[in-house]
Amino acid sequence: MASRVVMPKLTDTMEEGVLLAWKKHEGDPVQAGEVIAEIETDKAVMDLEAFAPGILRKTLVRDGETVQSGTLIGVIAEADEDITSALSDGVTAAPSIGNGTKSAAAPAKAPAPAQFAHSEGARPVASPRAKALAAERGLDLSTLTGSGPGGRIVEADVLQASAQPASALPAGTDQPLSQMRKAIARATVQSKGPVPHFYLTVEIDMEPAERVRDQFKQSRQTHPSITDLLIKASALALLRHPEINVSFTGEAIRRYEQIDIGVAVGMEDGLIAPVIRNCEAKTLVEISAETKALIERARQKRLQPNEYTGATFAISNLGMFDVDNFIALLMPPQAASIAVGAIRDVPVVTKGTVTVGRRMKVTLSCDHRALDGLMGAQFLKEFKRVLEHPQELVAPAVKS
Repeated sequence: MASRVVMPKLTDTMEEGVLLAWKKHEGDPVQAGEVIAEIETDKAVMDLEAFAPGILRKTLVRDGETVQSGTLIGVIAEADEDITSALSDGVTAAPSIGNGTKSAAAPAKAPAPAQFAHSEGARPVASPRAKALAAERGLDLSTLTGSGPGGRIVEADVLQASAQPASALPAGTDQPLSQMRKAIARATVQSKGPVPHFYLTVEIDMEPAERVRDQFKQSRQTHPSITDLLIKASALALLRHPEINVSFTGEAIRRYEQIDIGVAVGMEDGLIAPVIRNCEAKTLVEISAETKALIERARQKRLQPNEYTGATFAISNLGMFDVDNFIALLMPPQAASIAVGAIRDVPVVTKGTVTVGRRMKVTLSCDHRALDGLMGAQFLKEFKRVLEHPQELVAPAVKS
């Protein structure tokens, strides 16, 4: 029986994906679970696996093309099997993604023949994204020339046709949005608009925490980063203030027993936040090792969706870029996120005496629907206390 291969939807934020490369080509035999293509989602690069064995009879999307989730991209069938029905509506799509994670998608509309060029009076062939964008911008598809396979109209063609005249814009070159940047644009609009943010800032004496790092440097080949210390300190503070480890659901405040902390990692085309789970039950050394491994996979775009979704708290550290202070947007479902600035040498007045101290500013962003100022201030006070008295950071974790 023919099997339809569609662009999967792997996360709630994924609306489209890029078929980076076919690993199998038309006429190649494939086995169930065998990788047939490489897909770029909004956060990572994933392997697309065959759902059923057979021959890859048809590929409908070329390497590098962007298509909406649920779009038919190929058909697997027996060598002599009629695949006409598989190229039409009414056949259930059965995509599969790497590591056995499956993602169901709605059947796609029947694809056009291999030659997409349209004659005068004929209905132009365009990708679903191009059709939606053209309707939104009031463009007649029949007036456009497609740059896709066989003359198919794609999103870039609509964007080019709807761009303002060059005389109305400063000179420059448009850079198409990456899948990650598109996802960030959608998420930040959904965050900043509906979520009422408020912010609290404190300054922390980091000399004691830096001494802890120095001790690790002297005794071990690897040592925790400042971010690792912040993760551990956040976990300890959240244990004592579980009212911060929550989400606003619209009808209730959901309290989480597990502390899962996302750490923002900058990429060339955006950012991603790998999640260190069960932080409350891990030592500083365990957190450090796991964080390093996740960040490395994140930069290679090899994270699985479960490794960058579902954080209950988040940390963004720009101190290594000499940023003194900033505020972070909340990414639902988190009700709180902390932004960390650089550690600086600053004058400190103690009982009338001025000395040089090592200080770091942090700003807590809070969802006012779930938290208030007192709750945020109490959490920050404990977070500051842990970093300024860091014995607890190196203590054995309490395993659940």
